[in-house]
Amino acid sequence: MLEVNKIREDREKIITALAKRNLHLSDTLDRIVELDDRRKQIQAESDVLLNESNTIAKQIGELFKQGKRDEADALKARPAELKDAISAFKEEMNTVEDSIRDLLYTIPNTPHDSVPLGKNPEDNEVVLEEGKIPVLYDKAVPHWDLADTYKLIDFELGVKITGAGFPVYTGKGAKLQRALIAFFLDEAEKAGYEEVIPPHVVNEASGYGTGQLPDKEGQMYHMPIDDLYLIPTAEVPVTNLFRDVILSVDQLPLRRSAYTPCFRREAGSYGKDVRGLNRLHQFDKVEIVVIDHPERSYATLQNMVAHVQGLLQKLELPYRILRLCGGDMGFTSALTYDMEVYSAAQKRWLEVSSISNFETFQANRLKLRFKGDDKKNQLAHTLNGSALALPRILAALLENNQTPEGIRIPAALVPYTGFNLIS
Repeated sequence: MLEVNKIREDREKIITALAKRNLHLSDTLDRIVELDDRRKQIQAESDVLLNESNTIAKQIGELFKQGKRDEADALKARPAELKDAISAFKEEMNTVEDSIRDLLYTIPNTPHDSVPLGKNPEDNEVVLEEGKIPVLYDKAVPHWDLADTYKLIDFELGVKITGAGFPVYTGKGAKLQRALIAFFLDEAEKAGYEEVIPPHVVNEASGYGTGQLPDKEGQMYHMPIDDLYLIPTAEVPVTNLFRDVILSVDQLPLRRSAYTPCFRREAGSYGKDVRGLNRLHQFDKVEIVVIDHPERSYATLQNMVAHVQGLLQKLELPYRILRLCGGDMGFTSALTYDMEVYSAAQKRWLEVSSISNFETFQANRLKLRFKGDDKKNQLAHTLNGSALALPRILAALLENNQTPEGIRIPAALVPYTGFNLIS
């Protein structure tokens, strides 16, 4: 979330940046400053009363030592009055701080200067397009038909067990899924990411820490009895590993990778664009997370983008990189690159990764700091990216590599699958 002191110092800059998201929040920012002024006033007035109370307490002690009991007893009424007044100030302070926090939770991150103007995905900027789009043979079909023909994925069985959006991977489909996970984790390790296996459920504090709450509350599966949430992405538990932590500057950057299933309600999603693997309620993903110094976080972002490019190149998939416009960016992001692969059978681009720099937005919520060379604590920058999300990668692999003889497996995956053709 935004820092109150930044709102005070850079009000006009923040208003201009938020306008890229098509938001006009000057009244909200002014209200936050107004409440913060009251917070400071309460603190100052409370401190005066507290100092007076401490002074009187010392006076009473001295009078007792001098045997002046009557004079000491005469002073006792004032500390009681001060205690009530200080208590009232504390109660008001809690109310004001809660109001500031609740308002800050409604404000998204400010976009980076390079974020293009725009309102929807059509306004995103294509940064790079690479790879040859395959020309399929005449009888080529979409991945949901391939999955049925070769017994790779049973969508109906998933509906029976759970409901739509929860597929069952079978046979070589299951092995290909496992191969992709292992491949992505191994590649992350080669790139310097330390693997972790986090919980797949998180508490409310973790959801607020990375910004999924309250913004995405309706999209998360909630277990009310335990007040826990199924994770929508490994970003949540992995980044929260560093909540309320003060790092030393020489620990940065911290790189972590994790494979997890991900759970999203995807409320309101329907139609042909969500058929098969295109949009699921449960899917597998390997995530990379970096905690870094503010001075080099954008260089780190480019390195993360290059890492995901390398994965797509090794999978021999045509891809493109988009810089998201202000209206299409996530709530917590300062700058996001989306990676899309081309689905030859569906004749459209499919998003398979988002790579984002959140700057200090998450770190401020998480109280994630590092001690700089000047020995002062400052907020770190957090970044994360999908490396990669499996469903649409699998869909594109199946569709783009279908031949009359079967489905060809890219060479990079053969050591993981143990087969080079699904027939």
